[in-house]
Amino acid sequence: MLELINLTKKYGEFTAIDNISFKVEQGEIFGLLGPNGAGKSTIVSMISTVSPPTRGDIRVDNKSLREKPMEIKKIMGIVPQDIALYEALSAKDNLEFFGCLYGLKGKKLKDRTSEVLDIIELKDKKDQAVSEFSGGMKRRVNIGIALMNNPKLLILDEPTVGIDPQSRNHILETIKRLNKERGMTVIYTSHYMEEVEYLCKRVAIVDHGKLIALGTKEELKEKLKVKDTLTITYSKADKDSLEKVKNIAGTEEVRINKNEIAMLVNPNEKNIIDIVEDIRNLGIKLTGFKYDEVNLESIFLKVTGKSLRE
Repeated sequence: MLELINLTKKYGEFTAIDNISFKVEQGEIFGLLGPNGAGKSTIVSMISTVSPPTRGDIRVDNKSLREKPMEIKKIMGIVPQDIALYEALSAKDNLEFFGCLYGLKGKKLKDRTSEVLDIIELKDKKDQAVSEFSGGMKRRVNIGIALMNNPKLLILDEPTVGIDPQSRNHILETIKRLNKERGMTVIYTSHYMEEVEYLCKRVAIVDHGKLIALGTKEELKEKLKVKDTLTITYSKADKDSLEKVKNIAGTEEVRINKNEIAMLVNPNEKNIIDIVEDIRNLGIKLTGFKYDEVNLESIFLKVTGKSLRE
């Protein structure tokens, strides 16, 4: 559905995007991550035709954005980082106005407006001025505008910034539903790593304008050799038994502190329950254990050396 081919963007001598290439498959929810200033919004602006690439090409639905921009715009929906609405207009009037820009009119425009109001769950407030809406409701109208042309490709640039948890949950569930029921391909950028982990199977991580990691969480864990953590608590153990824990297969960097044993593990190499059983068989009286799987935040910190919000 989307392919970036050696994409480069320069502003004078400054290189904002440096020779980036990746593909997004039809029907995929794909995460685009990076710290502030990494180049995410520049990539989004090029895909959405706001800013032309200096070099390289973008292909959407097997069409070159350089050669057929108008055709591609018709199958793409963009939700910008900043809310873009006419606040004096109602939710319905905003949707109808932007629907007209997509070429909808008459009964098709009315029907699509009604359908989108259902999707964003604002039908009961359709005639209310957007200026009276909460931040979360405005975000939902913003998403509704991007859905007016029933796009094949939906790009959301930090769509949940500054909104309440209820609206945030509604937006995430709406994206999941659109993807599942309509096969819509989604590009999702966010500063909230848990959102990306919930929605996206694959991610691309960019920093300083370069693509520095690409793949599923499992693939990135394997490539970066990032491991999960197993923490064991115990009530009784002798010194020799604790020393033997360090030699148990499938464990690394075993650390013993008071009544706690922490270690790095890879469940693909050895089952976690088997490791716990091996420790118990050493004569150590266990009181509990906790397994912490590596998340996207840990992977992100590993490859960039900084948090997403820096």
